[in-house]
Amino acid sequence: MKRKITKAIFPVAGLGTRFLPATKSVPKEIMTLVDQPLIQYAIDEARAAGIEDFIFVTSRGKTALEDYFDHAPDLENALRDSGKTALLQILRNTYMESGAIAYIRQHKPLGLGHAVSCASKLIGNEPFAVILPDDVIAAEKPCLQQMVEAYQDTGGSMVATMEVPAAKTSSYGILDTGNQTGQIVQVKGMVEKPKSGDAPSNLAVIGRYILTPDVMQSLDSVDRGAGGEIQLTDAIAQEISAGRNVFGYRFDGQRFDCGSKAGFLQATVAFALARDDLREELSAFLADLQPQRSAAQ
Repeated sequence: MKRKITKAIFPVAGLGTRFLPATKSVPKEIMTLVDQPLIQYAIDEARAAGIEDFIFVTSRGKTALEDYFDHAPDLENALRDSGKTALLQILRNTYMESGAIAYIRQHKPLGLGHAVSCASKLIGNEPFAVILPDDVIAAEKPCLQQMVEAYQDTGGSMVATMEVPAAKTSSYGILDTGNQTGQIVQVKGMVEKPKSGDAPSNLAVIGRYILTPDVMQSLDSVDRGAGGEIQLTDAIAQEISAGRNVFGYRFDGQRFDCGSKAGFLQATVAFALARDDLREELSAFLADLQPQRSAAQ
């Protein structure tokens, strides 16, 4: 009998150096995509998938992230007194009740696998999800919810996957694939950031995972891999070597790499154009922008 996925790990210990100087004082996960911080998109996706326990792996300087999920009585009272009920509801959606959220410090930057392993005592002997907030996925049905539903049929471990250009495989964990049934792909192996020409496919691992507790044990024994870090893909590859099932899930939706400036800007435009209150004005601006650029050239 497969167990329900109720716990999720959010690795948010990174320094966000690609967004300096903004991230000197503001954690990258708090940077706003339209009018919501990146972390709110991740939380909303987790909630839609049935997650009840939220585990944040943080580092020094992330107190603003913790404050974001706290109650704000003064602001709430001000909104209530001024009759701004819609804004009051938006504010309440950011609250995380005591006991639903936990914070763990990753004291050394030893990679994604190490960050996940920091939460092992809170995971215990349960399957769990991992969500990377940098990967924002626009989808009619949230990506993790799609995966949780597929997991009910497959069990084992599962990673979100999508096709990437061959020239970019060296930037991802890449799947060595077997049989495919619908959106589910059997995974025969995984390679972290293979050199150009050595990738076993062009199916890349994207920042959504459903993992068995056995992966935590593999993380305890795996050697440091690409970049001298403990790689989560290496631990999942050990699961495959041990004969345990690992699947790739080709999700429906569009993924934005908000860990890069270009990806963040692309996501901002895409999400803004999806909003009824912003679409018309922004579309008009973009339509006028191209002729202005052409004239300037």
